[in-house]
Amino acid sequence: MADRLVSKVVIVGGGTAGWMAAAALGNQLGASCEITLVESDEIGIIGVGEATIPHIATFNAILGIDENEFLRATRGTFKLGIEFVDWGAIGDRYLHGFGAVGPELDGLPFHHYWLRLALAGERSDLAQYSINAAAPRRARFMRARRDMPGSPLAEIVNAFHFDASLYARYLRGIAEKKGVRRREGRIVQVLQRDDAGFEGFISGLVLADGSRIDGELFVDCSGMAALLIEKTLKAGYEDWSHWLPCDRAVAVPCRSVEPLLPITRATAHSAGWQWRIPLQHRIGNGHVYSSRFMDADEATAILMSHLDGAALAEPRHIRYVPGRRTKIWIKNCVALGLAAGFFEPIESTNIHLVQTGIARLLTLFPRTGFDAADIAEANHQARLEYERVRDFIILHYKATERSDSPFWNHCRTMAIPDTLQHKIDLYRSNGRFFREDNELFGEPSWVQVMEGQRIHARGCHPFAEQRPLAEVRAFVADTRSVVERCVDVMPGHAEFIAANCAANGAAATVPA
Repeated sequence: MADRLVSKVVIVGGGTAGWMAAAALGNQLGASCEITLVESDEIGIIGVGEATIPHIATFNAILGIDENEFLRATRGTFKLGIEFVDWGAIGDRYLHGFGAVGPELDGLPFHHYWLRLALAGERSDLAQYSINAAAPRRARFMRARRDMPGSPLAEIVNAFHFDASLYARYLRGIAEKKGVRRREGRIVQVLQRDDAGFEGFISGLVLADGSRIDGELFVDCSGMAALLIEKTLKAGYEDWSHWLPCDRAVAVPCRSVEPLLPITRATAHSAGWQWRIPLQHRIGNGHVYSSRFMDADEATAILMSHLDGAALAEPRHIRYVPGRRTKIWIKNCVALGLAAGFFEPIESTNIHLVQTGIARLLTLFPRTGFDAADIAEANHQARLEYERVRDFIILHYKATERSDSPFWNHCRTMAIPDTLQHKIDLYRSNGRFFREDNELFGEPSWVQVMEGQRIHARGCHPFAEQRPLAEVRAFVADTRSVVERCVDVMPGHAEFIAANCAANGAAATVPA
């Protein structure tokens, strides 16, 4: 058979990852490819994360999704960043806002001038200089005003909170309109080829009813079961629990309360942390913890005692091993989502990693010969991406002065990857940061987390010292004043949703 473009794709598993893949592949390939998604109603979906980072807007835009319609369908809200409570020390609170922190001056990032003042004994709250961090403290939101270049209002960067199951349902509708076929059924056998040159390649799936689904490319979105990439193709798994000690989560929704904040909140507890994700119709809550330092009953009790409203369901328990599949692409199988690896939801990266996995698949979309160089490059890029995200997440645990529990003593004193230690050392010296390998999180994110968790630079860029201290003080004060005035004109988050994207039956916390 001549080497040609793959024309038959089978996606194993629904949920967010499966339907994101189906919608994207259907949109790109159209009628040139037969796409089948196999999922079983017997198998539950984890759906831990309901929070995203700003890149999700690009994915939605490629699919032609109307943002207001999407938010109504998923009962979504806006997200400007993440608030961290009790991480560096009990009583600490800081915001990691998306987007820029202050304007550049003389070609230098704003934080060097902020550091100049801090080193002179005039330390201030870094959140005051970022509209993404300042607005949530007053429960304000608006979309970026692209018609106001130079204003902080033009620099607003948002992501979303949404109900993950509703998002999957919404994407299913898009995918099916693009010709994707859904097959209900439980997979009982994975068939593999034995012909020369293609030994071990997956050829088809057998369902419980005896039917067979053949394919040329298989996308494993089967979650932690990793039915194809691990159980069939034995990819192997890198366990990162020695750096990321949390391996359990218990989740429960509760009733909404006011104000409706455009942020995710992460509150540290004695052996982990609790997420708070406000939707239009409820608040999503979860306690991520380490089973080495806490049992499930205690973790559940802590979660239930820290809800803002009445619980709306029974707590749901989730086990996981933090880490990544050694290879995400083997032969004719590509893993996405939890099948490829799992990071706890501290920085809302899991849906993003599905998105970048899809983009990588489309960039290296195969012919039926499945070129080994393309597969090797996909695995190389995935490894770099996962390791850089890993380091940023480890930073949240390592950067602490807490000594109030065995868990935090472990985190504070644990060995960390050399790549992360290098970043910490470089920042501590003179506040410098360099982005590597197009890594996900940029300088503003690293600076906000490091400073927020008590990793303070001992110096600033020497060019920031060339201006008189009075000029630096005026520049920093003016930046704060401009941000404050911009927040003044922003509507409330709930008010904005009510005017633009309120879901039917979900307006209990949104004023009419």
